[in-house]
Amino acid sequence: MSTNSAPVAWLTQESYTRLKAELEHLSGPGRTEIVARIEQARSEGDLKENGGYHAAKEEQGKAEARIRQLTQLLENAQVGQAPADDGVVEPGMMVEAKIAGDVESFLLGSREVAGDTDIDVYSERSPLGAAIQGKKAGDSVSYTAPNGRNITVEILSAKPYAG
Repeated sequence: MSTNSAPVAWLTQESYTRLKAELEHLSGPGRTEIVARIEQARSEGDLKENGGYHAAKEEQGKAEARIRQLTQLLENAQVGQAPADDGVVEPGMMVEAKIAGDVESFLLGSREVAGDTDIDVYSERSPLGAAIQGKKAGDSVSYTAPNGRNITVEILSAKPYAG
């Protein structure tokens, strides 16, 4: 029996459905399209100076990496409703906090949940995310940033992300 140490990501049902559709496209028609482009470019002769061939191979590598990423994410996802609106900081919450004196709003969780929005996202495994999990409005906590600085965070609010 193998143990899977992959992190669990919280996803809305909408995010899960969107990512599942992307995975199905990439691993089906998307793969077929890239293979066809590689074969077309290969038939043009000398591969050393064939830019189309190299571009298609690079695209294939990126697509395969995304397929692996999505497969792992979806296998380990916790899908469902947003967390309870109890003000406790946890994945799936929009957090407003005063960080080193500046007020910031961000989603705690996976970048995939935010989709194409321009919302700032912090992983719950980041130094900031780990420090604030379980805290409530009014709580203050300090954490050590990757640059070694000690940063104080005051939680102002935590609301479920509506997406």
